[in-house]
Amino acid sequence: MATKIRLQRHGKKAAAFYHIVIADSRSPRDGKFIEKIGTYNPNTNPATIDLQFERALHWLSSGAEPTNTMRAILSYKGVLYKNHLAKGVAKGALTQDAADKKFDAWVNDKTSKITGKAESVVSAKKSAYEKMLSEEKSKNEAKAAKIAAKAVPAAEAAPAAEEAAPAAEGEASAEA
Repeated sequence: MATKIRLQRHGKKAAAFYHIVIADSRSPRDGKFIEKIGTYNPNTNPATIDLQFERALHWLSSGAEPTNTMRAILSYKGVLYKNHLAKGVAKGALTQDAADKKFDAWVNDKTSKITGKAESVVSAKKSAYEKMLSEEKSKNEAKAAKIAAKAVPAAEAAPAAEEAAPAAEGEASAEA
């Protein structure tokens, strides 16, 4: 039986959520599967991937073929690299300790990249929010200045009209 490591779609129409499963290559996409080994949520940034690393490595070493998307996910999580190192140890190209050191170094590098991206996303959102607030504040100040400018001429015109009214009364009484 040819097995595949693939995604099984769940979730709403515009909010897909996937289960990572081991299935017979002849079964339908959302049909019967052998084992569920994780989940994948592409709606978050960065995408959330929960994977049973050891089970994925076991199935990969047993001959299960990943789909293209699953190959990318397994590569991202390091399963393909760990499988590659295990094959190198089996052939005698390197020792188990050297393979473990290489994999640990790779994991540390990958983790720092992921946390860096997550922090940059958070800081970008924060700076965009602060920029929006400053723009809104400046717009509000401009509106307040405009309103004050409209109110000032009306206030200046009112005393001028009051001064003109007594003068007009004085002229009217002088003519009489």
